[in-house]
Amino acid sequence: MAASLIYITVENIEEARSIGRALLEARLAACINIVNEMTSMFWWEGAVQEATEAIVIAKTRSSLVDALIAKVRSIHSYSCPCVIALPIANANPDFIQWIERETTSPDQERV
Repeated sequence: MAASLIYITVENIEEARSIGRALLEARLAACINIVNEMTSMFWWEGAVQEATEAIVIAKTRSSLVDALIAKVRSIHSYSCPCVIALPIANANPDFIQWIERETTSPDQERV
């Protein structure tokens, strides 16, 4: 099974928890990590902006990435949220099997 690491930036810790819980409850992610209070600098609406944000890192099956991105976009407060999938090239095989057990594949319902 192929697995992916998903990097998501959010407005604050409350939104990070809300999105993380939604992804877990939908079985779109096996695990969520939250990093609070990072400084982001970026171009937005023609000017350089600076903001404090939080990071959500999700671990999932690669086959669930599109559904995960759609879920995040549907509940995220930003009009253009950062949701980036990175393939996991090398990992502890037991960890990858755990991700597989804790997520629902697109063609099966979890009982």
